[in-house]
Amino acid sequence: MESPFLADCPARLTVELIADKWTAVVLYGLSDGPVRHGELAELIGGISRKVLTQTLRRLELHGLVNRHAYAEVPPRVEYELTPLGATLIDPIHMLTEWARENGEAVLDALDVNERKPPRAAA
Repeated sequence: MESPFLADCPARLTVELIADKWTAVVLYGLSDGPVRHGELAELIGGISRKVLTQTLRRLELHGLVNRHAYAEVPPRVEYELTPLGATLIDPIHMLTEWARENGEAVLDALDVNERKPPRAAA
């Protein structure tokens, strides 16, 4: 059986998309329904509008987010999860719960390992 993480494997490419710093946060921000760009930026916090736009475009390109532009003055644009994007919300919740339960242990290990002397290059 072929490894799902070989260079050109769809599973690897998808994991790389999901592993992006902002992907899970943006998807989670859209989990309650359509949201405007500015509202999503405020909801997430810490993300620039430029990075949010880039993330939304990438997610739209990959079929996880829909963009709806309304012919109004002023223009109104909303983003929402596609059915495919919605399938990621449960795994994101599971990862979030794991992080809540294990976050302190991860930070403790980081603290301990930062105090160790550097290893020689392999």
